[in-house]
Amino acid sequence: MSDVSDAGLNAAREKMQEAGVATPAIEVFSHYYRLLESGETGLIREDSITPLLDPPMLDDVEVSDEAAREALGQTVIVKLNGGLGTSMGLDRAKTLLEVRDGLNFLDLIVRQVRAAREEHGVRLPLLLMNSFRTEADTLAHLAQYGDLAVDDLPLSFMQNQEPKLRADNLMPVEWPTDPSLEWCPPGHGDLYTALEGSGVLDQLLAAGFRYACVSNGDNLGAAPNARIAGWFAASGAPYAAELCRRTVNDKKGGHLAVRKADGQLILRDTAQTAPEEMEYFTDEHRHPFFHTNNLWFDLQKLRDTLVERESVLGLPMIRNEKTVDPADSDSTPVIQIETAMGAAIEVFEGATAICVGRERFQPVKTTNELLLLRSDVYDLGDDGTLVVTTDGTPEVDLDSRFYKKVDGFSKRIPHPPSLKDASSLKVRGDWTFPRAVRVVGDAVLEDEGEPKLLDEGTVLGQ
Repeated sequence: MSDVSDAGLNAAREKMQEAGVATPAIEVFSHYYRLLESGETGLIREDSITPLLDPPMLDDVEVSDEAAREALGQTVIVKLNGGLGTSMGLDRAKTLLEVRDGLNFLDLIVRQVRAAREEHGVRLPLLLMNSFRTEADTLAHLAQYGDLAVDDLPLSFMQNQEPKLRADNLMPVEWPTDPSLEWCPPGHGDLYTALEGSGVLDQLLAAGFRYACVSNGDNLGAAPNARIAGWFAASGAPYAAELCRRTVNDKKGGHLAVRKADGQLILRDTAQTAPEEMEYFTDEHRHPFFHTNNLWFDLQKLRDTLVERESVLGLPMIRNEKTVDPADSDSTPVIQIETAMGAAIEVFEGATAICVGRERFQPVKTTNELLLLRSDVYDLGDDGTLVVTTDGTPEVDLDSRFYKKVDGFSKRIPHPPSLKDASSLKVRGDWTFPRAVRVVGDAVLEDEGEPKLLDEGTVLGQ
């Protein structure tokens, strides 16, 4: 091992120790550092996998009410809540963004958990994986819900942090103008390491919980589901992923495949696909199901595996090349070592998957999706779920120059137009929407070269 690489790893480990990063996280980082310096790219070649074509369908599953209730009673709901939504112009937890009716993602998640507790008579803890940037704001907002915590279990645990590495020599980068930019999260694959290192995994097991259902905080479709819990418990599998059938619009999401070498299910994301093979990755006929990032795992089997592997699950590495200041493309080039939590499917022998309805996948990655959730395409139920009111979801494409950031979006669309009769809405240019605008069929607003205000009651697309 070269002196240069040893120096880089030693410096990174020392930096993490001084920052109080948990020992399991330091060991996991060290594992990936050695892979990185050895030239590991993390790519998964098309000729090394077979497409997954026939996963079980939730619609075909039979689960008794009693079995479903019993399984949900042993389940904890975990939400990934480390993101700031910087791409949408936010500077605090993305889940604090208002969705509709004055309620944000966290409010609706709490409603969903409370409704499931009441319907099934179960404890059902809610647990958030926060980052150092989201912890304080999130817990301050949740303080209003005095009945949310279950027994002595916490409401949150912290995602780990690791040093960004200089691309030229793999030394921890230094950025004195803003030292916080020297750090990055290790991707949501850190979920397992953080659960162990925080002690929360052992707390959950001691409190009698056996299963975890994990999803992104911005996916309100992933509400607690007793039927899936019952199916997972009955399967005896250590791990399961929720899939949805792909459409032509689902080109970016990761997909599961079968590794030819050993027949194991694996996850492949865009970052693990060679550029010349993206045509295979994006082909919805070749790979007909996408990974929703809703997953289930057996807490005891996770604990046993972490002990067996000395905290290093060995998830496939994702090499993410960026600049130390994401807002400054001329700042120092860095490498961020990441993993995806869904990649754990290849760690657990006997892991499985199930195809669920599209209603379990309602992520908000851009203001396009936010507009849909705020519109009459969805009804907000008393249980905190957003129920689609139309046969199909219209395609929304807003001009990113004016609508990408939430502030600009909210200023220009203070009142969502009616979209329930729309097929698509494409906005080019700077348009402001007053009350009572309706979209029927396909509508396009062209760039007029200057800001424009629609008339109240305008019907677009006719």
